[in-house]
Amino acid sequence: MNKIPSFQKNHNALLPGFYFSTLQQGVATFDLRFKQPNCGDYLSPAVSHSIEHMIATAIRNGSAKDNIIYFGPMGCRTGFYLLTVHLPPAQALRCLKEAARAALLMPAVPGAKKIECGNYKSHDLPGAKRELQLYLQLLESLTDAQIARQEALYEAAL
Repeated sequence: MNKIPSFQKNHNALLPGFYFSTLQQGVATFDLRFKQPNCGDYLSPAVSHSIEHMIATAIRNGSAKDNIIYFGPMGCRTGFYLLTVHLPPAQALRCLKEAARAALLMPAVPGAKKIECGNYKSHDLPGAKRELQLYLQLLESLTDAQIARQEALYEAAL
């Protein structure tokens, strides 16, 4: 079998950040890396689950809601994938920051009732907000050159 794109990345050199990954059949995949891989610091299952609910809700209600295909966790618990259509990296980044800010204001994890969630007991709102605040700070610190690099990779994939 062919190795999928995410397994072709050198995870030993991958740092937390915001990365354009692939463009397949018009769907862009972004790697939202919260933690450095293989360093022992991972998102807990409850935190990851809560961030999934919070960002998925906020981004699907945000300014680019019609361009959002999917937001969900990486199995390795180091981050998330964001799948979009017609949303270049700079715009996806703006939407992600908007969603993170909205999530930080949430008084509760959306969709966390037993009737709404398949693992409703596995949530951690304070932990999710702590990790989201750290990731938002990272996103705010990205330089124009770092964003331009992601834009260039996206344009090359078109």
